[in-house]
Amino acid sequence: MNFTKLDYCQYLLSSPINYTVTNLADHLDSISHDRINRYLRGEKLTPRLLWDNVKSLLHPSENGYLLFDDTVLDKRSSTSIELTRRQYSGNEHRVVRGIGLISCVYVNGETGQFWVIDYRLSDPDGDAQSKLDHVVAMLEGVVHSKQLPFSTVLMDSWYATQALMARIDQLNKVYYCPLKVNRRVDDSGAQQVYQRIDELDWTSQELDQGKLIKIRGFPKDKKVKLFRVTVSTNTTEFVATNDLSQASTDAVQDECGIRWKIEVRAIPPSHGGMLGSHLEEFHRELKQLTGLEACQCRKARIQHHHIACALLVWSRLKTIAYQTGRTIYQVKYGMLSDYLSEQLKHPSVQMSLA
Repeated sequence: MNFTKLDYCQYLLSSPINYTVTNLADHLDSISHDRINRYLRGEKLTPRLLWDNVKSLLHPSENGYLLFDDTVLDKRSSTSIELTRRQYSGNEHRVVRGIGLISCVYVNGETGQFWVIDYRLSDPDGDAQSKLDHVVAMLEGVVHSKQLPFSTVLMDSWYATQALMARIDQLNKVYYCPLKVNRRVDDSGAQQVYQRIDELDWTSQELDQGKLIKIRGFPKDKKVKLFRVTVSTNTTEFVATNDLSQASTDAVQDECGIRWKIEVRAIPPSHGGMLGSHLEEFHRELKQLTGLEACQCRKARIQHHHIACALLVWSRLKTIAYQTGRTIYQVKYGMLSDYLSEQLKHPSVQMSLA
């Protein structure tokens, strides 16, 4: 019996909680733990495989969005796993040991449906590539290789660099990205010194319509529009855009709501146009339903393989959810519901009472 990536993906899709290779071997006839490990060490799965499986399912839109975001796969109890390093986790709000996963998500501007179309694993010690380098490579891949239509790029403050923002300008695309509160900017037209964003004064009109600023380190004639956006009662983001015609903080909030939907955050339904219809956050789904963080194998090649298969499984679950009008959680846990119904009718272990 041959063991293939389809078998491994089927295991990640079908298993409810235990995603270890040992558990997989225990449930297969004539396939040992060592044989599965040898397969995982020998196989080489690349992000191209994800795109090959997604491109026929994707519904392109001229008003599409590209989202770039990253998450840390928690490996805090496994110091000997290759690819792990100490890095800041936005979910944990602190530095943890883990594997960095950078994702490129395509969102249909009309329906709000989204697909993961590319990804990278952060390994600066191995490939000398920063997270920003990976995002630039994925952006160029969408434009030149995948040739997907899109109008807007949404990204986190980590990627709000002059080089990337200038490249998006060159592509004639719009971007929205939050700036860190300690970023130095000038809203006075060079009449005053640069100051921290969180020290800016805002008139009532600027709160409603935004203000023009220059970011320190950008070309002297390069201006962006800055908006003060309320995310929740205790959270405010300062969002920059190259769309100088944008004059509505509410509209900016709707645009950013698409990114917030994808991230692991609890945002009230009132924030963002398509956000309120469903709060299926990509990273949370990926981690909870595919065993993304569960692989404890030490070798980087096996971690690459496991993560690639987990993304393929998420894509499959999401496709079924779209096709059947269910949530991805209903699709995954529906298999357990079928099992329970069958056991109630024909229990494999009979209950008995004295």
